[in-house]
Amino acid sequence: MIRVRARIDNDGLLLDFEARGHAGQGPQGSDIVCAAFTVLARTCFTALGRLPGAVVEGRAPRPGDLDFHVEAMPDSERDKALGMSAFLLEGVAALAREYPSGVGLSMEALRRD
Repeated sequence: MIRVRARIDNDGLLLDFEARGHAGQGPQGSDIVCAAFTVLARTCFTALGRLPGAVVEGRAPRPGDLDFHVEAMPDSERDKALGMSAFLLEGVAALAREYPSGVGLSMEALRRD
């Protein structure tokens, strides 16, 4: 199972994203759930990091693991980042609903001071 932990601020901006594991819904290299998840997560990570002035740190220490953290997001790019966050989280939630034995999603809302 892919276990996902996401932390968002009170507006819905993704602050932390951690993913571990494999969906186990098909043979390695041919698992459509893993492929869909990978495209969602890596694209969001890359796109957030390319926003001007954004600071996004991440790592993929081994196959099946991806962590990233949004350290800074300029106000001028916040709306774009909110859209990207919503897209990723809705996509992962949809995978979890459709493949509950393959994807688990845990979300935590953090208050900004």
